[in-house]
Amino acid sequence: MKLKYTTILLSGALLLSVSSCKKDLVKINQNPNASQNAQPDYLLTAATKATADTYWGTANNMDASLLFVQYWAKIQYTDPDRYIYTSTSFTDLWSVGYAKSIVNLNQIIKLADAQANPNYKGVALVLRSWVFALLTDNYGDIPYTQATNIDQYLTPAYDKQRDVYLALLEDLKTAQASLNVAGPAILGDVIYANKIAPWKKFANSLRLRIALRIADREPEKAKQVIADIQAEGSGYISANSETAQLVYLASPNQNPISNLFDTRDDYRISKTIVDKLFALNDPRLPIYSSKTQDATPNTYVGIPNGLLVGDASNLGFTKTSKPGTYFLAPGAPAVIISYAEVLFDRAEAAARGFTTENAADLYTQAITASLNQYSIGDAAIATYLAQPAVAYDATNYKKSIGEQKWLALFGQGLEAFAEWRRLDYPQLAPAVAGTLSGKLPLRFLYPGTEQSLNGTSYKAAVANQGADVLTTKLWFDVN
Repeated sequence: MKLKYTTILLSGALLLSVSSCKKDLVKINQNPNASQNAQPDYLLTAATKATADTYWGTANNMDASLLFVQYWAKIQYTDPDRYIYTSTSFTDLWSVGYAKSIVNLNQIIKLADAQANPNYKGVALVLRSWVFALLTDNYGDIPYTQATNIDQYLTPAYDKQRDVYLALLEDLKTAQASLNVAGPAILGDVIYANKIAPWKKFANSLRLRIALRIADREPEKAKQVIADIQAEGSGYISANSETAQLVYLASPNQNPISNLFDTRDDYRISKTIVDKLFALNDPRLPIYSSKTQDATPNTYVGIPNGLLVGDASNLGFTKTSKPGTYFLAPGAPAVIISYAEVLFDRAEAAARGFTTENAADLYTQAITASLNQYSIGDAAIATYLAQPAVAYDATNYKKSIGEQKWLALFGQGLEAFAEWRRLDYPQLAPAVAGTLSGKLPLRFLYPGTEQSLNGTSYKAAVANQGADVLTTKLWFDVN
């Protein structure tokens, strides 16, 4: 008994000691040479870079969406190209999106309100909307409402995809109203070098993208959003120089694709897109694809998606084409929204009757912008546009826009994956040795950590949306 009481007394003394020293420990652990409060410019740079790296990186782009839409194929370790994934395969977009991107952007919004700088708030809302859009585009139902206050909700509920898209449209409307070219300056912007006017166009362009995401389900809402954008008056991204993108630098801040190809040789360009580029005499072929190392009859040789390992390697590493050197360069940009995409979106809005613009003219402008993006000359552009196979078909705008938009979005795996599901063009064949019974993937799997750490919310989302498998259609994917 004496020993028991002694232990209790010692424990109590220790607790008192810890309590009395708490303030001193906090002071001791402070770095006198570093700020104890995060600065919005540092947070902005960090959030942008972290998101772009993940968006353009291996797990979500190279080993998933670039394969799904058949831009790239695998010549080694072909499991992803055959749709063989685990519950950890799609973790990066989720974990970085929530733990780094959204957390930092939420903090910028708080600091912006405290410092009366609405431009930081507007920029952060635009980027946060982009991150949430990437998440819901690929997983479906996701935490949104409670995810903006993670301190209060450690196991956030999932919002339905429809509700997320509608909330993002409101967030972007708020961002547009917050952004003021005559307002306080910002720093840390590695997309538009701290200029506010292009951010207003970026916000509107993202609003247009999301409006079309919901157009098959909520056409009147989509039409109203586009009318609001036109009434607001800031316009859309209107030149290739205004494309929203992160331009990378030399190592160690190089493009993630360049970084991977420095040490690995797992990927080739897909036969699907090579065949299409050849069929259209498309001048982007030598940009999208590298020449084969050994001389071959066609110079550019893609490989079918989803081959067994032996069948893929038998095609020959030196007789098949890697992606083009433009995309393998250290400074290649991670494109978020291009001028060409915006023009295709405007063409579709006109084709749907949401605006009075000329769909055919905008379609032609979109193709021209894509070719100009890669410095293709006017004569080659005119020859390309003159082909009957390229001409706009008003009776099937989804086919015309879907196929040309797919070509224009090359490299932007996540965005191309969303647009292919929405427009249903091009019509892709499943992987040769695919494991989905002749089907193609339609979404990402939720990370396995959601089942173990947020199980109640995860189960509710699955009950609402459907099985947590690759072939479950998301709300926006109607056909």
